[in-house]
This record gives sequence, C-alpha cells and structure tokens, in this order.
Amino acid sequence: MTGKTIRDLISAAADAPEGIGAEALELVNAGIGGLDRTLGIRYTFIGNGRVGAEIDVDERHLQPVGLVNGGVFSALAESAGSLAGMVAAEGRIVVGVNNNTDFIASVRDGAIQAEATPIQVGGRTQVWQVLMTNGGRLVARTTLRTMVL
Repeated sequence: MTGKTIRDLISAAADAPEGIGAEALELVNAGIGGLDRTLGIRYTFIGNGRVGAEIDVDERHLQPVGLVNGGVFSALAESAGSLAGMVAAEGRIVVGVNNNTDFIASVRDGAIQAEATPIQVGGRTQVWQVLMTNGGRLVARTTLRTMVL
C-alpha cells in the first residue's frame, strides 16, 4: 500500500461493497486532516454504498451545559456522507450543498457512530442519509445533498 494516496484508496472502495481492508482503512485515518482530525473522526468502514465513522466524545465536543454541540453531529454527517459520495463518484471531488440534521437525543459522553447510506446517487448530485447513534440509540439523523465536481 506504500505510495497510495487517500484519493487512490477512496477510488478503490468504489469496487468494494465489502469495504476496503483494515490496512487501507488505517492509512485513510492516518492521512485525514482538517476538521476531521480536529474533531477526532475515525472511519470504521469505507465501501461502495456505505461509510461508517465515529467520534469519542470529549470536552472539545461539548456546549457549556455539557451536551455535545449540534455542529459536531452536522460535521460528522457531512464528513461521512461526503466520503461516501467520493466513493460513489469513484474518487472525484464531492462537496456538500445542503446539510439538514435533526437532533433526536442529547449526548454527554461515549462514542457517536455514524453510518452514511445512499438515498439517490446521480452523476452530478447525490443524496445521503446519515444515522448517528450513541450506545445503540438513535441520536441524530442527517439528509445530506452533495454535488460531484
């Protein structure tokens, strides 16, 4: 796997509904930067038709009253859904154009798991559903529209 870029690994996932292997997943997580790194997002599954990610909640994710800030859910969903969109677009760049996140239950600690699955995948636009859970209970749901560049 030496010499492969994150984009190469994401492109390879387009042919892997069973997901990329553990070594490739480790390389993706090691190479992630930006907001994903700042929030501590880890990808747990990357395959054609599904991307899984998670965050271990800590103080940087909390509002002053001790609950996870809604922006954390929106960012986690956008990251997972956009990566799923890149897989579906065979590595082409995908950007979010609408993020509608419903907050269902509050979270104070533990891990938040996200799973992005397609609602509609077209050549120019896509719609993704991202379900987020904490301890097995649904805590947020996002509908994310993306555009393939």
